[in-house]
Amino acid sequence: MFRRRFLVLGLILVLPLAAAVGCATNPVSGKREFSLVSGAQEEQIGRDGYQAVVSEFGLYEDAALTAYVNSVGQKLASASHLPNLDWHFTVVDDAAVNAFAMPGGYIYITRGILAHLNSEAQLAGVLGHEIGHVTARHSAQRITQQQLAGLGLGLASAFSEGFRRYSGAAETALGLMFLKYGREDEHQSDQLGIDYMSKAGFDPREVPSTYSLLKRIGEKGGERLPTFLSTHPDPGDRETRTAALARTAAAGKTGLQIGERAYLQRLEGLVFGRDPRQGYFEGERYYHPQLQFQISFPSGWKTQDTRSAVLAAEPNQRASMQLTLASAGDRSPSGFVDELLRTGKISDANGRSETIGGYPAWVGRLTVTDQNNAQTVLAAAFIRKAGDQMFQILGRSATPGDAYEERVIQSARSLRALTEAARLNVRPDRIRVISVTTTGSFESVVRAAGAQALSLEETAILNNADPDEDARRGQSLKIVVPGRAR
Repeated sequence: MFRRRFLVLGLILVLPLAAAVGCATNPVSGKREFSLVSGAQEEQIGRDGYQAVVSEFGLYEDAALTAYVNSVGQKLASASHLPNLDWHFTVVDDAAVNAFAMPGGYIYITRGILAHLNSEAQLAGVLGHEIGHVTARHSAQRITQQQLAGLGLGLASAFSEGFRRYSGAAETALGLMFLKYGREDEHQSDQLGIDYMSKAGFDPREVPSTYSLLKRIGEKGGERLPTFLSTHPDPGDRETRTAALARTAAAGKTGLQIGERAYLQRLEGLVFGRDPRQGYFEGERYYHPQLQFQISFPSGWKTQDTRSAVLAAEPNQRASMQLTLASAGDRSPSGFVDELLRTGKISDANGRSETIGGYPAWVGRLTVTDQNNAQTVLAAAFIRKAGDQMFQILGRSATPGDAYEERVIQSARSLRALTEAARLNVRPDRIRVISVTTTGSFESVVRAAGAQALSLEETAILNNADPDEDARRGQSLKIVVPGRAR
């Protein structure tokens, strides 16, 4: 799933307190509140964080869909407490059911949640909620609370700050994605989102069904909640509460838009689920069709494929490793290591040049020294592919030189070019929108649509429908057409 970018190894950040202490006026309440983050810093976090988010998740490459989402977002932003802020609405190429906000007016929504929404008003509800987090300065408040508690803000690192790649503001932005909002923040953002969408002409009575949908996704997945619900925890009975808020907001208003059919038509061809073109596992073997390589990870280790890295860890946490990709310019693998030494990203290197999978490589150990002079020894392999691409494989074991470290090196030496046509030409599953021609049971209509990637229950959840209900003539429904995994 990862693209070319530099290694994420350390993202711990504490903003300089002296530069930020003060009071700021909350745009929603109009009250002065103590804050360690100024308005200018909020904008910097959002601006710098944009490139970091794009690097981590990737943009979903559909200009028409992106423009549509932005148009809905801009209508809502114009009705918000900060209509003159430079708002940005971005569709990220992630299968997770999620949306999130960064300070400074940067709103992100995944293709995963877009696939599950069923109307323009539901889209407006999700975007309005995220806009509310920005206008109420919830992120700034969370940063302040974290720093006052002396905890810092960021992503935990298994390796070293020596390989930090983003600015402090960008790292703060990424760190915000992994912290939960509190009960009062969620209450307020629900209220603000419903107010904004009703003022912008969208029917807020579509919001409760969105939370019903998210709950069904969570129940289907067992204990694993949709990402949106894990980072936006439900402060009570959300469906009941938002239904009451929506009735109040809609009272006396006419012409509020739902936009079901118009929204669904925008989803035609949307990639659904994991995109195998960006990497996939079969057992311990990992294949990446776009980058045209394959590699085996240690047997029995837990693995995770993200857009920025492929990770593996021994089940008892005795060792871990990650594979990333960097731009090396015209440097050889040994020259790349020399550059790391020269720039102080590592303090020592001990290894040799060799050939892996027909590619020039450097294999050995690196030593990284942090600001407290603590040293970390990493097993390392740098493999230069075509162009300026440099594969970076770093591993850490409890004892340098032990059997776990050797498994990391063995894994690195298994990297090969991917040439098998069937694996190179994989295709993802995609949304297809069908029109019901004759009223009948949901099950009969769906089954008549041909081969599909989802079960009947999953398709019902996708449409927020009851599998036992009737599908009406003229109704639009979403199904998922299977791609080709191999």
